[in-house]
Amino acid sequence: MTASVPRMTVGFDGDQPVVDAAAIAPLLGLDVPTFQDRMRSGRIRTMIERGEADDAGKLRLTFQTSDWRVRLTCAGDGSVLTLTRAQMGAPGRDAGPSPA
Repeated sequence: MTASVPRMTVGFDGDQPVVDAAAIAPLLGLDVPTFQDRMRSGRIRTMIERGEADDAGKLRLTFQTSDWRVRLTCAGDGSVLTLTRAQMGAPGRDAGPSPA
């Protein structure tokens, strides 16, 4: 499901994206302290993809728990262009690979 894009921007620390936990946590069904704890412990999987060719300058950031996946596509200035949120393991959906 593609959600209407909230007024959210991604900041940068050098070339590393920085996202406000208060913006992402509820999208994953979590409160901020639980989100932060799970990020530190590695129980939330993250991925950063950097655009090439026609997508150069764009970023795609993915946050995934066992229940939800949230994906942000961002312009080079950090503005969020699209936000998708998908429930993992929902009937009729491929939940993706299982953790090792």
